Amino acid sequence: MKLKGRNQIRPEFNMSSMTDVVFLLLIFFMIASTLAKQLNTIDVKLPQAEGKTENRNTVAVTITNSNQFYLNADRVNKRNLEKNLIDVLKTMKTRSIVLRTEKKVAIEQVVYVMNLANKNGVKVVLAVDTP
Repeated sequence: MKLKGRNQIRPEFNMSSMTDVVFLLLIFFMIASTLAKQLNTIDVKLPQAEGKTENRNTVAVTITNSNQFYLNADRVNKRNLEKNLIDVLKTMKTRSIVLRTEKKVAIEQVVYVMNLANKNGVKVVLAVDTP
């Protein structure tokens, strides 16, 4: 009399679990590569604070120590900043800017940009360096 066990080992490999792992890794690397992009190419020394100010759907306004204004990577005149900012924000879904200023920029320059944003209903986020 031959007795067969119910649990037999089969030499087949199920690919569905391997496919799930590869799919999750693909999603992880796609999200990580999107977050790794630089927000702007202008090198400024930002003040330090705790928190996070990354938002990819915004426009960056940068003020350097020599009172030069940049809209994203383009240098703009202070008196043309409002017009150029509104033109750029017309094409965006969310009306918000990231204000990037160096440590020694006069507060009047920062308040000027914040007043422009407030007057036009634009949300302002102040960019800082994390320690």
